[in-house]
Amino acid sequence: MFENLSNKLETIFSKLKTAPSLNEEQVDAGLKEIRLALLEADVALSVTKEFIEKISPKAIGQEILKSISPGQMIVKIVYDELVNFLGEKNQELNLSVAPPACILLVGLQGSGKTTSAAKLAKLIEKKFNKKVFLVSLDVYRPAAQEQLKVLAEANQINHLPVINGQQPLDITKRALSAAKLNGSDVVIFDTAGRTQVDLAMMNEIKQIKILVKPVETILVADSLTGQVAANVAKEFDKTVDISSIILTRTDGDGRGGAALSMKHITNKPIKYIGVGEKIDDLEIFYPERIANRILGMGDVVSLVEKASEGMDEEKLKNAEEQFKKGLFTLDDYLSQLRQMKKMGGMEGVLSLLPGVNKIKKQMENASIDEKIISINEAIILSMTKKEREEPKVINGSRKKRIAIGAGTDISTINKLLKQFKMTTEMMKKMSKGNKNPIPSGAIPDELLNQLKPK
Repeated sequence: MFENLSNKLETIFSKLKTAPSLNEEQVDAGLKEIRLALLEADVALSVTKEFIEKISPKAIGQEILKSISPGQMIVKIVYDELVNFLGEKNQELNLSVAPPACILLVGLQGSGKTTSAAKLAKLIEKKFNKKVFLVSLDVYRPAAQEQLKVLAEANQINHLPVINGQQPLDITKRALSAAKLNGSDVVIFDTAGRTQVDLAMMNEIKQIKILVKPVETILVADSLTGQVAANVAKEFDKTVDISSIILTRTDGDGRGGAALSMKHITNKPIKYIGVGEKIDDLEIFYPERIANRILGMGDVVSLVEKASEGMDEEKLKNAEEQFKKGLFTLDDYLSQLRQMKKMGGMEGVLSLLPGVNKIKKQMENASIDEKIISINEAIILSMTKKEREEPKVINGSRKKRIAIGAGTDISTINKLLKQFKMTTEMMKKMSKGNKNPIPSGAIPDELLNQLKPK
C-alpha cells in the first residue's frame, strides 16, 4: 500500500534534503510535485487541494527557509499534515455497552463485507476476549449466507443458522433473540450490498439499524476503487450515518488514495485495513504509522508487534538466554524462518522497514526468491536432532541424504549452512555487546546470495 506515492515522495524529499539551502521557488516547485504525486495516487482533488493549502504557508515560512535543515523541516510538516488527514490517532471499537454490542457492516457488493465480518469477529475474540456471533442478512447474493457460515465454521466462530426464505428484518429479530440466549458479547451483522448505492438498499439498512441500535455502523470499502470508494463513503455517511471504515484489499493497492481521502471527506475514522486473504489479515489502522510508511520511514512498532504475535513468553526468555550465551541452533533458525512466514515472508518484513524502497531495489537487483524460506524449512526438517544441534557433523553423505529428504540439491544446503553460520556469528557479536553487527542501510551480500534462486 502507498508504494507508488512513497516512491515519488522519497524522490521529491531527497532533492529538498540534499540542498544546503532552499528559496521560495524551490519549495514551491517541490509542493507542485507533491500535489501531482497525490493526484496520481488517486487522492481526491478537493483533498489534495486542501492538503497543499495547509502545508504551503508553513513550508514557505521564513523560519523554515532560514533553518539549518529546511528539507528535513518540510518532511516534518508533510508528516504532521498526513497524520492529521489520516485521523491523528487510532480509535478502538466502541464495545463498552451492555451485551450484546451490535456491529452493522455496510457497503457495496464485492467490497469484501463477508470476509471482513469473519476477520473482525476473529480479531475481537482475540484482542478483546469477547464471544462473537456472526449473522448474514444478505438474502440477495447467491450463497452469501452459506459463505459466512463456511467462514465461521472454519474459524470456530459462532453463527446464526440459515433459514431459507426468511427476510432480513426477520433474520435480525431472530439473531437478537439468539444472541441473548447464547450469551454473545458482540453480534456482527453482514448486510446485503448492491452494485451501486440505491434507495431500496439504503432504506433496508435504515430499518435494520432501528432494530439493531448498533454501537458501530462500519462501512467496508475496497481501497482499489480509489476515489470511487471515497464517494461511496460520503453517500453512505449522508444516508445511514456510518461511525467508521474498514478498508479492504490494501495489500493490492499501490496508490493508497482512498485511505488519504476517506477520513477527510467523511470525518469518520478508518479503524481497520484488510492486508490479505487469511483470517488474521485485518490490521488496526494507526494514522501515524501509516504516515511513516508513506514517507519511507518504515513501521518498526508494527514489525515488533507482528514478530511477537503468538510467541510463547517462556520460549522467548529461553531464546534470549541462549543468545546471551552465544548459543544458536538450526532449530532456533527454523523458528525464525517460521516467524518470518507468519509475517508475510521477506516482503512482509521489508514493507515495515525504514528505507524500504531502496532495500526493495537491492533485492530486485539480486533476483531474490521468496520460496527459499519454505525450501530452507524443508531442509532443516530433513535433518536429525544431532545435525540441527551440531551442524559441523553434516558431511557429504549426510548432505546427500538431507537433499533427497528435502527435494533439493547440495548447493542449496551449502547456502543455508553458510547463512546459518553468518547468523550465528552475528548472535555472538550481539551477545558481546555489539548492538549493530550489520552495517545500517544494507543487506549483507551473503544474505542476498543465499536468497538467490538457482
